[in-house]
Parts: sequence; C-alpha cells; structure tokens
Amino acid sequence: MCSKIGLSFQRLVGRMIAVGLAGLVVLMAACSDQNTNPAIPPAPTLSADAVVDLQVVTGQVVFIPAYSEVISIPSPGLQLSTTLAIHNTDPDDPIIVTSVRYYDTDGNLVREYVDSPSELRPLATTGFVVPADDNSGGWGANFLVEWVAEQPVYEPVIEAVMVSTRGTEGVSFISEGRVVSEQRP
Repeated sequence: MCSKIGLSFQRLVGRMIAVGLAGLVVLMAACSDQNTNPAIPPAPTLSADAVVDLQVVTGQVVFIPAYSEVISIPSPGLQLSTTLAIHNTDPDDPIIVTSVRYYDTDGNLVREYVDSPSELRPLATTGFVVPADDNSGGWGANFLVEWVAEQPVYEPVIEAVMVSTRGTEGVSFISEGRVVSEQRP
C-alpha cells in the first residue's frame, strides 16, 4: 500500500514539474514576442566613414525560410514566433551585416531590420525577432541576409528558429539559410 502511495506521489510531483516547465515555456514565449528583445542586443553599427572605407573581399546573400504560421487542417493554424540568428563562425575576423530583409508569402518586402551596416565580432551572434502575433509575413515568410567581410572568413551560420506553445504543448523547429549569391574578389 505504501509503495502505491509513493508511486502516486511521484506521479503527482512529476506532473507538477511538467506543468511548471510548460508555464515557464509559455512565459518565455510571451517575453520573446517583442521585436526589441533585450536578450538580443543589436550588433554595433559602423560609422559613415567606416562604411565608405570598407575594403570588401567576400560576402554572401543568404535566403532563410521563416514560418510565422503552421497550417493544420481541420484545426486552426498555429502562430509561431521567429528568431533569426546570425552567427559569425570565424574565430579571428568580424563580418559586417549590411542588410536583413523580411518578406511575406507573396515575396513583398515587409520590413528592413538593418538601418546601417553592423559589425559582428569574431564568434559573436546577433538576431531579430518576429513576434507570434505578427502575421505580416504569412505562412511562407522568409528573410534575405546580406553580409560582407574585409578578410577571407568562414561563412556564418544563419538560421531561423520558430517556436509556439498552445496549452501544455509546444512546437519548435529550425530553418537553415541557403546561399543564393556570393561576392568574391
């Protein structure tokens, strides 16, 4: 009898922990639904003089699919928050992010996230958030990221992370960037 009570108590504690973790996930998702997320500080921008003096030797335009909604039939679609992450993988040299553009399902420009080129230090990461309640991109949204460097560098890893929670369930997945254009000396 005592072992049955102990087992029931363990199950109850396990469920309480699961509910608490689910609540934490929901809270974190709500906090990430801000375009100016303090957890993602912007990369430092370059001065106008520095931009003029750039001696670019390499660069790319990278396409990243980003799903702001997952369509589920017959259920209603699931709204997703999207975090675009740009990781400079080079341990020695910076890269310069010159443009981050967000497009909707029809290929129309929704917004430009970068007003002026930003330097991303060696091994540093920057990112941009599209909140779950922002439906402007539609289910087939995407990003185009342009970057350059003044030295030969390892190419950055650029990904979109999509996350959503509904009740105690959650869904998350990653979409990898694909190079669509390269700038070579």
